[in-house]
Amino acid sequence: MLAPVPPALVTCGTLEAPNVFTAAWTGIVCTHPAMTYVSVRPQRYSHSLIEQNGSYVVNLTTAQLVCAADFCGVRSGRDVDKFEACGLTAQASSAVEAPSLAQSPLSIECAVEQVLRLGSHDMFLARIMAVAVDPSLIDADGRLCLERAGLAAYAHGSYFELGRRIGTFGFSVRKKPAHKKRRKK
Repeated sequence: MLAPVPPALVTCGTLEAPNVFTAAWTGIVCTHPAMTYVSVRPQRYSHSLIEQNGSYVVNLTTAQLVCAADFCGVRSGRDVDKFEACGLTAQASSAVEAPSLAQSPLSIECAVEQVLRLGSHDMFLARIMAVAVDPSLIDADGRLCLERAGLAAYAHGSYFELGRRIGTFGFSVRKKPAHKKRRKK
């Protein structure tokens, strides 16, 4: 088991007929070209929507969106309008037909390139066409500060809000600053 995982809110369908579902089986698979994936059971309502228009949007989930993420993970869009039930807002994406989630601080717009039929799930391998970021997450130097977003994680049946930073990339191999010797008086 790999945990924690993102309880991502994945939007699909169209702006006129949107759907949203929760997926933990998603992630980045390539940098150049930028690609991602989401794995979905063929029986799911969202599966046919993604196949029909060839796009989806991975929307990051914050602590404030956890109740919606949980609901969207256990209810089917065949039976209920999850946007209405959760008070969510679908908005037009900039590069794909699938809508984005207005409440998400970061949305990754994806165009399906390949469907890998793997067994219980099909993996929709997609090129990242655009990324929309809440401007409050960009610092004065143009750096993305996701730690400001209050992102959620899911591990073994529970949701968690990400918190305290315990290191940064490469900290284990970074040279330690040299200490200056004090002069004796």
